[in-house]
Amino acid sequence: MNERIKEKLAVLPAQPGCYLMKDKHGTVIYVGKSKALKNRVRSYFTGANDQKTQRLVQEITEFEYIVTSSEIEALILEMNLIKKYDPKYNVLLKDDKTYPYIKITAEEHPRLIVTRKVNRDKAKYFGPYPNVIAARETKKLLDRLYPLRKCNKMPDRVCLYYHMNQCLGPCVYPVSQETNKQIVQSISSFLSGGHKEIKNELKEKMYKASEELDFERAKELRDQIQHIDSVMEQQKMTLKDQIDRDIFGYSYDKGWMCVQVFFVRQGKLIERDVSIFPFFDEPADTFLSFIGRFYLHQNHPKPKQVLVPAPTDNDLLKELLEVDVTVPYRGRKRELVELAEKNAEIALEEKFSIIEKDEERTIKAVEDLGDKLHIETPHRIEAFDNSNIQGTDPVSAMIVFIDGKPDKKQYRKYKVKGVEGPDDYDTMREVVRRRYTRVLKEGLPLPDLIVIDGGKGQMKAASDVLEDELGLDIPLCGLAKDDKHRTSELLYGSPPIVVNLDRNSKEFYLIQRIQDEVHRFAITFHRQLRGKSAFKSELDNIPGVGEKRRRLLLRHFKSITEIKNAELDDLIKLGIPTGTGEAILAHLNSNKTNQED
Repeated sequence: MNERIKEKLAVLPAQPGCYLMKDKHGTVIYVGKSKALKNRVRSYFTGANDQKTQRLVQEITEFEYIVTSSEIEALILEMNLIKKYDPKYNVLLKDDKTYPYIKITAEEHPRLIVTRKVNRDKAKYFGPYPNVIAARETKKLLDRLYPLRKCNKMPDRVCLYYHMNQCLGPCVYPVSQETNKQIVQSISSFLSGGHKEIKNELKEKMYKASEELDFERAKELRDQIQHIDSVMEQQKMTLKDQIDRDIFGYSYDKGWMCVQVFFVRQGKLIERDVSIFPFFDEPADTFLSFIGRFYLHQNHPKPKQVLVPAPTDNDLLKELLEVDVTVPYRGRKRELVELAEKNAEIALEEKFSIIEKDEERTIKAVEDLGDKLHIETPHRIEAFDNSNIQGTDPVSAMIVFIDGKPDKKQYRKYKVKGVEGPDDYDTMREVVRRRYTRVLKEGLPLPDLIVIDGGKGQMKAASDVLEDELGLDIPLCGLAKDDKHRTSELLYGSPPIVVNLDRNSKEFYLIQRIQDEVHRFAITFHRQLRGKSAFKSELDNIPGVGEKRRRLLLRHFKSITEIKNAELDDLIKLGIPTGTGEAILAHLNSNKTNQED
């Protein structure tokens, strides 16, 4: 703990507020809230912490705090700060999906569609459906039962749906507004919980058809009834009052939390959401923060009622969400909350083995790599590789690994500009210079380790730029390959020496993944450029000839040679302007003369 942190810990207020933990680059890596800042922030730097929290504390070099007048203000501020800074140690709910609705359009001849947008267009919307599959299956069922039009634009003749009795054919036959209104009312009733009445009506029709010996019609009605059962009544967990609810339960162990959400719509459990994540605050506070972001920042639709387990500050949540939040202590509602908690506990146990393996493969491997190189843990690794064929279309690529995992949003591609021929060393100098000149200019985070896909020569080229030109002292290593193009050796130091790594170790697998990934990214970019250059034509160098005219000329004349031998009138007949036609013939025939010379 540095002196600056000690001084700030001594003067922390015992008031509610938010705190922002920062790393050596000044990047916010964690945001938290507390009823008493003094106690909560101090707890990170005193006493025993689990391994996960120790990693967070090791990266903290500075912190800030903001005092609020109440706990709910702190909760709202925490959500806004997390959204703003996207800290890597916070619970990051990346799911920005919107939920699907079933919509009856307000057109003259209405349609039934599944949509994720709710507009003020006088249409009728039903939902939301947490599962898009459920929405689509319900629409399919309604399409069978009610013959609304299916086409986006009215055709000039009836389609297959008309012959299947699933459309009234308003494109050809007159359909009254009264008929459309009745169908819309029936669908609305069905989607508002009246499917049981519809099923009973279909049963009566089925029995009547059977009595009249119309067995084909009776079978069709029976199939429709069975489809209603499979789509609308497959859930057995129900509440009789048919109020839309979300039921939360959570479990935590070893610094990890699992939250399960049951979505109950019209009294039926139709879907659930599972989130497993590390946490660093008190479990109850983390759970409150999760629910706040779940609704307010992730567009999850709020139901009429939210059920949460004890002990949860339901009054605080009620004020935040502006819906009824209840802690049930008995009855069916309490049983469903307990069921959500039990599911959370089971899911957490099942995930622990996977989480532990992933930690071994990523952050533990990064820590071990830092130990082998005798440097601080390289949380941010940037790697470079070059690609060319005999110097043509030379490119380079840079990838980023954060805590042992690729961060593809930060990958970068480079077209090499100032290097002639296949010079791998100059290519490395140019690309490293361009990358870190920009990093310094824009104040971007510097890496903790730079990996060069190459040997001593490429390392020397990169080191010359970093140290001599830019004045940067960043650990640099190189990766050599064997005759089968597999990762062979890790080089480090000045002069570079081989770092002995066990080929079965976590750190060796990490550098192998980095080398394979940067090579893949570079070679893919190079192939894209080669593919584009393969389609270039002599016509591309002529002013006034764009993509359309190039295709027109080649489609008509079949080859560049035939265009060269054409007359100006032949080009004008194709719609080529006189000036452009003259330029085409002059350019092509000039090149022909030069080639013959």
